Amino acid sequence: MKFTTPATTNPIDQLKVIGHATDRIDGPYKTTGTAPYAYEREAAYGYVVGAGIAKGRIVSMDINDARRAPGVLTVVTADSAGKLGKGKFNTAKLLGGPEIQHYHQAIALVVAETFEQARAAAQLVRVQYSKEQGAYDLAKARESAKQPKEKENQDKQVGDFNTAFNAAPVRLDASYTTPDQTHAMMEPHASLAAWQGDKLTLWTSNQMINWSKGDMAKTLGIPPENVRLVSPYIGGGFGGKLFLRSEALLAALGAKAAGRPVKVALQRPLMMNNTTHRPATIQRIRIGASREGKISAIAHESWSGDLPDGKPETAVQQTQLLYAGPHRMTKMRLAVLDLPEGNAMRAPGEAPGLMALEIAIDEMAEKLKMDPITFRIINDTTVDPAQRDRKFSTRRFVDCLRLGAQRFGWDKRNPQPGKTRDGRWLIGIGMASAFRNNLVQKSAARVRLDAQGTVTVETDMTDIGTGSYTIIAQTAAEMMGVPLKQVVVRLGDSDFPISAGSGGQWGGNSSTAGVYAACVKLRELAAQKLGLDPVLAEFAHGEVRAEGRSFPLTQAAANGELVGEDAMEYGDLDKKFQQSTFGAHFVEVGVDAATGETRVRRMLAVCAAGRILNPKSARSQVIGAMTMGVGAALMEDLVVDRRAGFFVNHDLAGYEVPVHADIPHQEVIFLDETDPVSSPMKAKGVGELGICGVAAAVANAIYHATGVRVRDYPITLDKLIAKMPEI
Repeated sequence: MKFTTPATTNPIDQLKVIGHATDRIDGPYKTTGTAPYAYEREAAYGYVVGAGIAKGRIVSMDINDARRAPGVLTVVTADSAGKLGKGKFNTAKLLGGPEIQHYHQAIALVVAETFEQARAAAQLVRVQYSKEQGAYDLAKARESAKQPKEKENQDKQVGDFNTAFNAAPVRLDASYTTPDQTHAMMEPHASLAAWQGDKLTLWTSNQMINWSKGDMAKTLGIPPENVRLVSPYIGGGFGGKLFLRSEALLAALGAKAAGRPVKVALQRPLMMNNTTHRPATIQRIRIGASREGKISAIAHESWSGDLPDGKPETAVQQTQLLYAGPHRMTKMRLAVLDLPEGNAMRAPGEAPGLMALEIAIDEMAEKLKMDPITFRIINDTTVDPAQRDRKFSTRRFVDCLRLGAQRFGWDKRNPQPGKTRDGRWLIGIGMASAFRNNLVQKSAARVRLDAQGTVTVETDMTDIGTGSYTIIAQTAAEMMGVPLKQVVVRLGDSDFPISAGSGGQWGGNSSTAGVYAACVKLRELAAQKLGLDPVLAEFAHGEVRAEGRSFPLTQAAANGELVGEDAMEYGDLDKKFQQSTFGAHFVEVGVDAATGETRVRRMLAVCAAGRILNPKSARSQVIGAMTMGVGAALMEDLVVDRRAGFFVNHDLAGYEVPVHADIPHQEVIFLDETDPVSSPMKAKGVGELGICGVAAAVANAIYHATGVRVRDYPITLDKLIAKMPEI
């Protein structure tokens, strides 16, 4: 099915099942421990040995003692693995040697009967290295940074920014930094591999089944049809499991060498350096405005680093679309760093970009002596500022700001920083805009109807804790007119039709649209079997009706199962309309007047993200994202050892993330809207919108509490204490 014109009335609009706050159908399996994760099957154990240097070469590797250790079945190295390719989505090789590209790059796998035997034997691998000088400091590498090669990441200019900025009566020119961050998901990267002849089956924790199937085949040099990936349950990904990673490749190599199934989970101290991370940024923002607050010139420049052939953190992309202004400029520069590879982490681009932009907007409002919300509202736009003939499909940004201000009590806020106290606590209220582009991806599904009236959906879509099982089941139930309990959903298997996968905030909308397309096919088949006109047929309450006649749905499959399979593909509506999601985040903090310790007191998110398919799981997504935003604001920081080139705090003891006690109260409001330009579901993504802007709202609240402006994240007490108001 091709989606080329905006959606009109369709079966989803009945909202009998879609749009209802529905418990997750996979919840009972997860809470009872019966949901099978990738590592939870019987197999031999693999233990990964990571490189002890950040850049250089392996001079020698002695694995003899490891091979002779009790229980050891095999030891895999680059020498024994033979020639390996590199996947399309990998920047560095997943198995290093003799060249070392980053610290903790996998260089060997020890396979043994038990985990303890594999771990003990891995300590017996003796490696000698020849170190090389590397670049590990973004600030030092800034001057050597170059414009990225990809067309979409190159400089964008509208009008004459420099002239307009210099002429503006009110100007801001400020720089901000965000640190390296890691996904820190609960479930580690884990895979179990088994071979049958020349065919590989890999049970893995992976968000994008088809991407990784292709990359595994390419890396091993075997046909894609010889690779099957299975990933029905994933314990968190946040972008870290979008791509094939070392544990998956090593499980496959280990199983081949051992002649039996092997499972590998990256040990937690290895994860931060072995896998991808959100790269650090240096951002410069310049804004020029009239004294009445109209932006005339806005520029956003960002510097980030990655390994050779890597890509930048696209921190400027929201600035191209969020606020009006005739003269505009965005630039990104990419430095070569020898740190582990940078890549997607929840809301790549907008999350770190808004951390800077939304502080800058508040700083500009203060220069103008204007309320920050008012300043944002008067610089709203209904069109793409760079292409004024291209309107937004929907844009209820101002509604989010106004409703959030009303619900949070913004009118009771003393606009003067450092003037509100509650005992020992300095109280501050801050806000920030939320923005994330709406992306759609081709997605396919297969839907089966049997004689008992059970509807079974099969697609390689994944569920990373986001509720994919449930919204897919809701879609099928709505389309086929059956209760939710009659729908079975099977996900995460590369033998199923190729879906959008989970990432980029495109998963929910795209995958359900694919199920919609398959259900349209199944409805046509069922109507034809019953002798009804498919165009007129209505499916409700387990029946099919048309032109005064009605039949049980089960009758359509009485003589055999019916199968509908199709994909939802997209035309050029994204070129005719700018599709984005919007929101506003409000935060109240208390800052200890003596120590500078910050505590979040309450939070509110107002979101405009099209039709909300399941308000319950959508709220869970947003409050989780809000919590991650607090982490980015106050604690998350992969500390770089700039001499040895690695992330020092590479475990959950040293890399701090928020816990429940850090987040006392959260509220989420979804605006009632549909976007017919997005898909037949009239939905958009929301899982990443919830993090976009949160850190800046916290930063702005801290400034309001203390009068201390911190532009370098995370905002720890050492950055506040020297400038705090006198007690």
